[in-house]
Amino acid sequence: MPTSRLRAISSSDYDPITACVDAWWGGRPVRALLPRLFFEHFQPTSFVLASQDVIEAFLIGFISQTDPRIAYVHFVGVDPALRGRGIGRMLYEHFFDIVRARGCTQVCSITSPANKGSIDFHRKMGFAIAPGTGEMDGVPVHLDYAGPGQHRVRFSREL
Repeated sequence: MPTSRLRAISSSDYDPITACVDAWWGGRPVRALLPRLFFEHFQPTSFVLASQDVIEAFLIGFISQTDPRIAYVHFVGVDPALRGRGIGRMLYEHFFDIVRARGCTQVCSITSPANKGSIDFHRKMGFAIAPGTGEMDGVPVHLDYAGPGQHRVRFSREL
């Protein structure tokens, strides 16, 4: 029986991850959110879960250059066939351990207000929703955060 292994992300993971990520998001075009530079420059704080070279999940994260006490989770993906098994939680906990060891005391992230699953997941992981400049479906959002009409929910969690 193959076993999954968590390892640091590498530049060679770019093609297989970007080839499947839109499908993992139900056809939503999210590939553009993963430029190759993340795979080249954030390897110490980004990783993949793979079984026999098949990527099952990944997390792209980094430590803020502006404030090295803050870490940021940019993107997390879990193969839809493997969701509900605690893999997302495991990826986040691993990231927390890595950045805590590097002196971080806070982790931040964002999501789309339409991504109710992500909002619920972050809340269950102990993230607080930051006050926003607007509200959608009772959730504080930062209007135009990622550009015109690109509203985002901002999260933070103390380590």
